[in-house]
Amino acid sequence: MASIITDAFTHDHHACDHLLAAAEKSLSSGDWEVIAQASEALISAVNHHFDVEEQTLFPRLASIYRVASNPIEVMCSEHAQMRALLGDLGEAVAQRDRDTCQGVLETFHFLTQQHNSKEEIVLYPMADGALRDQATEIAGLVARES
Repeated sequence: MASIITDAFTHDHHACDHLLAAAEKSLSSGDWEVIAQASEALISAVNHHFDVEEQTLFPRLASIYRVASNPIEVMCSEHAQMRALLGDLGEAVAQRDRDTCQGVLETFHFLTQQHNSKEEIVLYPMADGALRDQATEIAGLVARES
């Protein structure tokens, strides 16, 4: 079975992981312009990924495969929790609060790893099976320069 959706979204998870690592590393620089740029890149990439999932992938999957509704609901709930953390990160960067930035990034890192594995093991393979004729289009939406 083709894994176009799984491959594209997993690749994007890895790209976001690299941005998270860069944001974490930037804290040691003490340069708030570097920290702000790294944090903004992470926030933008994660929001783009969530938007494609919530506005395209999940609704299309749920319309074809009703059993996906419960895991999708859980994923969207986790997105909301992670978006709140990214909001906290933005505020901590604006206040130049290094300790809060570090705490938020650690929590975000932990949640992201658990969240991504659920999507990669359950939802994306389900989507590859249910959305075969739309897979290339959907995969193209998440693709971006990283």
